[in-house]
Amino acid sequence: MNIKIILASGSPRRRELLHQVGLTPEIVPSQADETITSTEPDQVVMELSARKAKEVAAGYQGQDAVIIGADTVVAADGRILGKPRTREEAAAMLKLLQGRHHQVYTGVTMIFAGLGEQCTFAERTDVQVFPMTRQQIENYVATGEPMDKAGAYGIQGRFAAYIQGISGDYNNVVGLPVGRVCQELAGRGMMG
Repeated sequence: MNIKIILASGSPRRRELLHQVGLTPEIVPSQADETITSTEPDQVVMELSARKAKEVAAGYQGQDAVIIGADTVVAADGRILGKPRTREEAAAMLKLLQGRHHQVYTGVTMIFAGLGEQCTFAERTDVQVFPMTRQQIENYVATGEPMDKAGAYGIQGRFAAYIQGISGDYNNVVGLPVGRVCQELAGRGMMG
């Protein structure tokens, strides 16, 4: 594949997922505004992924490149949970999630600069969390792991101990539905 893949994100998890499927992206983190204008989780992630991809794509117009923007949110009771700003906020989010189902949405925008095409979609995965004690929540928050993650947890980290089950794409919860990304590339003859 001679096409350049540009990941409009500094997320090491998204980069690792692309590497896992044989893609080596150039990392160009987006500086796009992330102000939310909707309360619908799927609409929010699609809008933010599009902003991120478009901001980075401006530097690749006419080139044989695919710019991938992504955004992930966790939603419970219709409420979007972003990244916690404080340890207290992280603990409150985990208290809300423990012992029940919630949803993880990742929006992806792929801009095919050479084709002048854009594809935007959102994937949803349902996650069930085991009941957690206050002490378990406090211990997990103390690890620092929740602080840079939507919903205050990383499914691929220590929080795996509290995941009862998922319905949908695991990689979507990590931060990128890489299977769907590959299908979009393959559909355009850009991946075997």
